[in-house]
Amino acid sequence: MTTTQVSSLTPQSPTQTRRTPLITPDRHRGRTAVITGGAQGIGRAYARRLASEGARVVIADIADAAPARAQIEADGGEATVVQCDVCDPASVAALAAAVADLGGADILLHNAGIYPMGPHDAITFEEWRRVLAINLDSIFLLSQAFLPHMREQGWGRIIGISSAMFHAGSPGSLHYVASKGGIIGFVRALAAEVGPDGVTVNAIAPGLIRSDGTSKGIHDELGLFDMVVAHQAVKRNGLPDDLTGAISFLLSDEAEFITGQTLVIDGGLVRA
Repeated sequence: MTTTQVSSLTPQSPTQTRRTPLITPDRHRGRTAVITGGAQGIGRAYARRLASEGARVVIADIADAAPARAQIEADGGEATVVQCDVCDPASVAALAAAVADLGGADILLHNAGIYPMGPHDAITFEEWRRVLAINLDSIFLLSQAFLPHMREQGWGRIIGISSAMFHAGSPGSLHYVASKGGIIGFVRALAAEVGPDGVTVNAIAPGLIRSDGTSKGIHDELGLFDMVVAHQAVKRNGLPDDLTGAISFLLSDEAEFITGQTLVIDGGLVRA
């Protein structure tokens, strides 16, 4: 297996510097990877990384993912787009049927999620349920849809996206933090069930990552990027490429003895 350096897969702020990521071209060759929420932002970075390493990428998103597919194809990769509401059982079933036509999913990367902010006493029950449905119910539905194929072939990889905010107990996002804690419990329990079948289940817990989406949202308006960097061990903003390498590794053969774990990737903000 060889590695090569390529230019960064995601735009970087002029104030941010880091090494060019190492791409392993054949690491995921011959495998089909379903990535939810892959139309834009960090999800698109995941999709581009896996496609650059040989995976056939299926981008499942409620938003228009055609630009992401075009970008991957322009890079020489292979991508399919399926519109999907990840918290709707019928929509997930339709996604599973479309992926079955491609031979089934070897990899599930559950990236879709929302991150509203506000004090606990301002959260309505409807908003609470919406966040839990999109962020947590969805990985349950998706795993049930794709695990039969993985278990039958004796190989599979599932990754859920948690958050360093769970470990920090950050205020102002009770429903979001609760949903991300649920991801950690989910991967621990599911890993124990499907490990004997050659399937690993892990999570990553990113800190605040500067992406196309977060740079235009409330995080920037509130000055959270500078605030977080002041408390990190690594004194710069996190970027999507800081996550893609760990994702690629955990989805590979090299990580077959790692399961039920959550890797915090936050520049050393949480150190416990």
